[in-house]
Amino acid sequence: MNRLTTSGAGYDLARFPEDPRDPFRAWDAADEYLLRHLEGIDGASPVDLSGVVVVVGDRWGALSTVLAGHRPVQITDSYLAQRATAANLERNGADADAVRLLSARDTPPDRIDVLLVRVPKSLALLEDQLYRLAPAVHPGTVVIGTGMVKEIHTSTLKLFERIIGPTRTSLAVKKARLIHCTPDPAPVRVSSPWPHRYELPDDVGAVAGRTVTNHAGIFCAERLDIGTRFFLKHLPVRSGPERVVDLGCGNGVLGLSAALANPEAELTFIDESYQAVASAEATFRANADAATEARFVVGDGLADTAPASVDLILNNPPFHSHQATTDATARNMFHGARAALRQGGELWVVGNRHLGYHTQLRRTFGNCVTVAGDSKFVVLRAVKR
Repeated sequence: MNRLTTSGAGYDLARFPEDPRDPFRAWDAADEYLLRHLEGIDGASPVDLSGVVVVVGDRWGALSTVLAGHRPVQITDSYLAQRATAANLERNGADADAVRLLSARDTPPDRIDVLLVRVPKSLALLEDQLYRLAPAVHPGTVVIGTGMVKEIHTSTLKLFERIIGPTRTSLAVKKARLIHCTPDPAPVRVSSPWPHRYELPDDVGAVAGRTVTNHAGIFCAERLDIGTRFFLKHLPVRSGPERVVDLGCGNGVLGLSAALANPEAELTFIDESYQAVASAEATFRANADAATEARFVVGDGLADTAPASVDLILNNPPFHSHQATTDATARNMFHGARAALRQGGELWVVGNRHLGYHTQLRRTFGNCVTVAGDSKFVVLRAVKR
């Protein structure tokens, strides 16, 4: 936990789930820059926050917590960001309902007076969000984006310009920058181009030729990523009634493949991204037999899964948290998998060879074997003894 200090107060903030080994803070220079600008500390006039304030993409709730007195609406695609926000509000003595928490799938407010956008890593997610929010913006709306310099590109600015209105950027401060956008008084209203759909290639087993649905923001939404493609060629062949979890499901192709190969399996798709779970459900419903049982869960990995209740877990863990490279998510997934698996249950993982997941799996499960590998990826199997 660290303390963010503003001109008016200090705030104790942490990411979620809180991990004392995690070296990363719950905010960065881009959040600080935006907060200073709102207060008028950078020489500009303070921003009037008396109207409807919407905070988009607040990564760990730092912006929403500081602005809680203005009762903002937070819109995020991240379940973990929502949990972090709730925990940080409680940690700093704010009411639980001081911030209205909406997901990227929820209907946004019909009027927005101040729109604050933390630029996401995914340009597609930003595009979809701006299209969804644009109808609520009016000529008097203050629109400010923020991000680190490395996160703001010409393509980022063009999206604001095309969807909202004329756009300019601030000077960089501590490698952070602000985006100032003036709403066009006569905008051309165009709906979001998302979701995208594509057909899977012929060499990926049970899902070959199937069409997948990809909402904005999921990993490799325009095409099948090469790690998942490699994994699909080496999935276990199983039969009979069993509980299977596609952990960190993305668009759900791993779980769909398991369901098509074993119609008796009961599938659960889990991801912390609302867009991912919506993608997985759309993909599954379009391709699986209607009688196949499936659950779709937005959550913190396997935290809410009953212990010793799962037979097989398929996992392609992320190794980034926004712009930071970290194995914290994979580590949490592996520990959660061991608790959720029945005796003899198996965790199958694909990962870049250089990440060394075999070491963590051996530490967690006491065993790990390499099922397949090439110059870039390995498929690993760990068994709960």
